[in-house]
Amino acid sequence: MADDRKPELVALLELQRTAFTAARPEPLSARRDRIERAMALLRDNADELCRAMSADFGSRSIQQSMITDIAGTIGFGKYCLKNLSGWARSERRKVQFPLGLLGAKAELRFEPKGVIGILSPWNFPVNLSFGPLMQVFAAGNRAMIKPSEFTERTSELMAQLVDKRFDPAECAVVTGGPEVAHAFSELPFDHLVFTGSTATGRKVMEAAAKNLVPVTLELGGKSPVFLGRDADLKKAGERIAMGKMMNAGQICLAPDYLYVPEEIEEGAVAAVQLGVHEMYPTLLANDDYASVVSDRHFDRLQSLVSDAREKGAEVIEVNPGNEDFANANTRKMPLTILRNVTDDMAAMREEIFGPVLPVKTYRQIDEAIDYVNAHDRPLGLYYFGSDSGEREKVLTRTISGGVTVNDVVFHVSMEDLPFGGVGPSGMGSYHGVEGFREFSHARSVYTQPKIDVAKLGGFKPPYGPATDKAIRSMMR
Repeated sequence: MADDRKPELVALLELQRTAFTAARPEPLSARRDRIERAMALLRDNADELCRAMSADFGSRSIQQSMITDIAGTIGFGKYCLKNLSGWARSERRKVQFPLGLLGAKAELRFEPKGVIGILSPWNFPVNLSFGPLMQVFAAGNRAMIKPSEFTERTSELMAQLVDKRFDPAECAVVTGGPEVAHAFSELPFDHLVFTGSTATGRKVMEAAAKNLVPVTLELGGKSPVFLGRDADLKKAGERIAMGKMMNAGQICLAPDYLYVPEEIEEGAVAAVQLGVHEMYPTLLANDDYASVVSDRHFDRLQSLVSDAREKGAEVIEVNPGNEDFANANTRKMPLTILRNVTDDMAAMREEIFGPVLPVKTYRQIDEAIDYVNAHDRPLGLYYFGSDSGEREKVLTRTISGGVTVNDVVFHVSMEDLPFGGVGPSGMGSYHGVEGFREFSHARSVYTQPKIDVAKLGGFKPPYGPATDKAIRSMMR
């Protein structure tokens, strides 16, 4: 199947690259126009896109999709439009003395790379396709998007809508299964963006390496929550519950496990339970609570819980309405808290990506810091507490992609902060000026003065006393 589609993908890439080259240099107005069209596409088709996402999941809040996938992405487009002129401005750079006095100049120009591929996931299918696209356009590039086959209706709808708003030489959506994604990742793009699991990210990077394609990998990992002894338990519990249950925990930045002082474990668990009760009095027929996206993913989450139970964990299902999940056919799963977890449990080895929350305890904060440092560097890290010394100790002694203090997940919604991972949780970033530069080539331009600098400096053969003098001067 992939071999059948490969010529089509190659032809599309060539179409975009040819158009990109022919249009150089493009005015910033062309970039703005593409961003505005992408924003209008989302605004004009918001309801239809949200209905498609809900159908793909089985149940997903229309309001949640409006916030996370539509309004948030339009807001990011506005941010890009506001900052585009400043981002695109070239930078003056210094030249060594005395070249500046002689008329030499140095500058850095941020130029488009060409055609950028976007491999987007299923959990926020519109946001994680059109979010990167806004900065890809801002940097002056063309784009090919391959969305996930798990959200098939949404992917097909995006393909149709993009086809109506954009010439395929500007932007195109390619649909299909894993074999198409693999063929897509092997194309000789000028840059490739992938959002998804660490395991798949390794495969994408390996495929891109065949053509030396630079990659931005937005992956995941086990994002920890540190609860300080002086944390406001009620607020922390509610915010952790919200971050863990939004999209049924199917968020790369969702809290993966909670680390609490042993003497307040009971209170911390109760606070999370209370947060669930207040936000989700029922779950099965509650449109605010999303379903798990597929049977396979649902079964995987159930197996994580079974494995933990068999290995001695206490399993607490937070079921405010005392509903019968065993006989429901909705792929809805209550928040499941795991206490007394150990490292041999799958829930402590794998990224959870669902409504399961392991809880670990510490006597001293250093134990929690050492544990996090002994494992892969996470995409997100969260600290609750008002002790500034302890907070800084956690932040300065750990490494993570990003941090939210006294809440979870929120740092990704700050448009001016770069979003990305480190090590197994990802590489590169977008959002902020860093995203614009990620999709740009920083091109150095040096202008030599009319005077013969090499001769004046003693660098031109035949070498002699002037050369020796220059060397001694440089080594002082």
